[in-house]
Amino acid sequence: MATFDTAVPAFIPTSRVTELLNGLYTCATSEECVSIAADLGGTVKALGVQSLETCGVLDNLRREAQNKKSGLAREGALLGIAGLARVLGRPAEPYLVPMLPMILDLYADKGAPVQEAAENAALAISALPSQYATTILLPIFFEAMTRKWQTRIGALQLLGKLASVAPGQIGAVLPEIIPNVSDCLHDTKNEVAAAATKCMMAVAKVAGNPDIEPHIPILVSCMAHPTEVPQCIQKLSATTFVAEVTGPALAIMVPLLVRALNERSAAVLRQTVIITDNLCKLVNDPADAGQFLPQLLPGLNRIVETAASPEVRSLATAARTTLINVGGAGSAEKTEAKPTKIVASREAAMSQLKNALSTSADVKSGDAVFATTVEYVSTLVSELIAADSWSAEEWKTTCLPYLAAFLPEKTAQEVVLAVHAHYMALEKERRKAQFADDEDDGTEEVCNCDFSLAYGTRMLLNKTTLRLKRGHRYGLCGANGAGKSTLMRAIAENKVENFPPPDVLRSIYVEHVLQGEDGSMAVVDFIASDKNLKGLDRKKIVEALESVGFDGDRQKQAVGSLSGGWKMKLELARAMLTNADILLLDEPTNHLDVANVAWLENWLIEQKNVTALIVSHDSGFLDNVCTDIVHYERKKLAYYKGNLTEFVKKRPEAKTYFILSDSAIKFVFPPPGFLQGINSKTKAILKMTDITFTYPGAAKPSLYNASVTLSLSSRVAILGPNGAGKSTMIKVLTGETTPQSGTVWKHPNLRIGYVAQHAFHHLEQHLEKTPNQYIQWRYFGGEDREVLEKESRKMSEHDLAAMETLVPVPGRPGEKRKIECILGRQKLKKSFQYEVKWVGFLPKHNSQISREELLERGFTKLVQAFDDREASREGQSYRELNPAIIRKHFEEVGLDGDIADNNLIGSLSGGQKVKVVIAAAMWNNPHMLVLDEPTNFLDRDSLGGLAVAIRDWGGAVVMISHNAEFVGALCPEVYNVEAGRMSARQRTGVADAAFEDAAATEAMDEAAQKKIEAKVKAKSGKKKLTRNELKAREARRRARHLKWLAEGGVKEPDTDED
Repeated sequence: MATFDTAVPAFIPTSRVTELLNGLYTCATSEECVSIAADLGGTVKALGVQSLETCGVLDNLRREAQNKKSGLAREGALLGIAGLARVLGRPAEPYLVPMLPMILDLYADKGAPVQEAAENAALAISALPSQYATTILLPIFFEAMTRKWQTRIGALQLLGKLASVAPGQIGAVLPEIIPNVSDCLHDTKNEVAAAATKCMMAVAKVAGNPDIEPHIPILVSCMAHPTEVPQCIQKLSATTFVAEVTGPALAIMVPLLVRALNERSAAVLRQTVIITDNLCKLVNDPADAGQFLPQLLPGLNRIVETAASPEVRSLATAARTTLINVGGAGSAEKTEAKPTKIVASREAAMSQLKNALSTSADVKSGDAVFATTVEYVSTLVSELIAADSWSAEEWKTTCLPYLAAFLPEKTAQEVVLAVHAHYMALEKERRKAQFADDEDDGTEEVCNCDFSLAYGTRMLLNKTTLRLKRGHRYGLCGANGAGKSTLMRAIAENKVENFPPPDVLRSIYVEHVLQGEDGSMAVVDFIASDKNLKGLDRKKIVEALESVGFDGDRQKQAVGSLSGGWKMKLELARAMLTNADILLLDEPTNHLDVANVAWLENWLIEQKNVTALIVSHDSGFLDNVCTDIVHYERKKLAYYKGNLTEFVKKRPEAKTYFILSDSAIKFVFPPPGFLQGINSKTKAILKMTDITFTYPGAAKPSLYNASVTLSLSSRVAILGPNGAGKSTMIKVLTGETTPQSGTVWKHPNLRIGYVAQHAFHHLEQHLEKTPNQYIQWRYFGGEDREVLEKESRKMSEHDLAAMETLVPVPGRPGEKRKIECILGRQKLKKSFQYEVKWVGFLPKHNSQISREELLERGFTKLVQAFDDREASREGQSYRELNPAIIRKHFEEVGLDGDIADNNLIGSLSGGQKVKVVIAAAMWNNPHMLVLDEPTNFLDRDSLGGLAVAIRDWGGAVVMISHNAEFVGALCPEVYNVEAGRMSARQRTGVADAAFEDAAATEAMDEAAQKKIEAKVKAKSGKKKLTRNELKAREARRRARHLKWLAEGGVKEPDTDED
């Protein structure tokens, strides 16, 4: 091993150590003993830590601490140990920690002074270790918990204190700690049970789960008293779990759940399987859930097979499925998993540490004293690696104090850094495997940093690596809510630890946010006002705008008047002018037509010196552009060389990027309600005739003489280039805007669900509400408040003038009055008549006036407002506006119920916000769904769920989308809009093959068709005869019968043909 120059300074003879040791065992008072212990510590420190062994200090103290004949010697030895711990500090830790079992045994000494001294020594020693020594201390504590009751109390107290020092390490081994402490909870000694309760409370808090933390007292009480399981489960069932569930949280909950799954009460079993299901849904790391599979699965399997209640069996089946899924059983990810961290045993770490020491001129081989320190530091190194801690400063803080007691500080530091460098190199090699065959092609690396990323209480990425190369285009893939946009925004705001600063690496975040106060500025002025482009020549701005299609007239337009596609192109032009090193593109194809998407693809491919990090749900775009795919996997970033197609070859479970399927996320739309007077799905319910619309201040109309007729069977796609007038047409159709000429007619009871192009505008005023609260607000009082705010429902000066005109009173010739409001409506032939209240007259004087007359006299908006209220109330009669039902409705459109109930809208991802808008639009059972760019922000799973729901829904659908795959799979009817003029073309069918269940659907369609043909064939030979034909047939049959009676022979049968 190693040997050192241990020469004792001449001014401190070794006999001084013997003198002080003897003084410890003969002093008259404890205070005197403490003073001698401090002197002993100072002497050993001056002589060097190795003198603990070379001068026989440890052997002497150990022998006297176990001297059964002298309580004074035992007390003195313990106080001496405490003094050494306080004076020497960490360098003495490897030699004093092994004495803890003996010290804990002395908690049970018959003498109170010895017990007090033992506690003093144990506290002094346990205060020394860092968090990485947890695995050294725990076996000592666990073994002590099996000894005398006073020793058990001491071990529990020390473990409780350790939980506050090393919460991360304690959390990692909670599954091991809880059974040991639980045994003490049931101890017959009340003192032990009380100490165990206090210890369990301390270790349980390291779980850090805000949903579970308020229930820790009752959970601990339940561990001690199993009869409290039903009451505990009942209280937990009222808790909404929303925070991420990690291994420590599961370690606390699983013992309770295992017991509850063995209860006989059906009510308890029902609540338990629901809690299990909810908890498992919030587990992100399969390894966390996988370690508890053997404990929970048997109980769930038993309930699935034997529970008397069908509901409980169904809930248990769902919980079992969730548990297996999150546990990673049978998943492709498990079979292809790459190592998430390197593993270094204590022996391997010791070998590496010895190698580092052997290169130092200050170290000689053969010293047994230093071997103890080396072995101890090797364990700490192993734990640093296991904790995924790679900070060189952390390694020095943890290891340097022990080695510096034997080596010059500079040499000790070199040794620690050498060991760190060795394992850091191994870690970098492991990380290269995460970049999936991304060989070193000589391309400049612009970023290679380690970081973690959290949002609120949820950990999104944990100790992962961001590695980007110049000129590469990375597709960032993951489920909605995984944190893709959060990562890009954190990069743009320089909040990613270790990411190069902006003056070294310029990153520009491009998203569709051009709204609000920027709307009044001209396009050129808008870009010139950017703080990152101050001083830029306007000529360059104009050139950049022209390169993306902004001609002279369009450059003068106000930003607010641009269509969604042109706004996105404006953002891209601004990004081009910044000369960014990294472009962070968040859904760049949103609102772009096919031509502009192709332009963007070509432009990105041409940028050889710009790195792009792209979030997009357009699989075709990613496939054409990306050189690499970065995938969210178990809170890590995994890298795959090649485009999306190559990625799917390596990860077949990602095929949903190409197929519309609701296997992962299922949307269910409520059936459209009954529409009075509409007995056929082909009968018109909404018409737009010769509509022309011009935006205020615009030189020419955005829509010319457009006419549309829609029925319940309509599946219409509105296509055209950016700025052609598609969204304008939708706004006129739904009443968002009022045309200057032409008419819009809709069925009085028609309810329209509308999702705008900029879907988030529905939510902008409600970011502080939860999704559940938003629907309660929007439909409170039986009306859709958003309908009331439409432009076409606001009273103009012309409408207000109409309200002041006198109207003839029915049944009172010559009498005229002013209309105050409409109070009721009833059927009148094929139309309606309305009950109107007159200004200044009591309700008993109300009159009935036909719809046609009111419209003719200019009361159109008054009638429409009443019709909207009636239609909305009728729609809401299908269900009650209460939180539980609203939660279920959100779950039917793919948004988790806990998110809908507890997360603020402002904290949701783009995809989650779109789901909120769709759910709100479908709440009152609309007859028609109008979607303006519905695919924006939705991932492939959500897109597939939406497509299947639209396909199977019974109402009318009108949509604008540049996603050819989505439109082709759903819409047989297409309206082309270009330069404000509309033309219709009919397609023969839809692309059923785009759906995953295409084969099953085709088989069902064929079976239905054969059934219809069989019915038609059965009826085709029969013809209903007229009354005269029936009489003639009866006469023929009677004559034939009389002839047979007269002549005999074989009787000719009656047939339908005679």
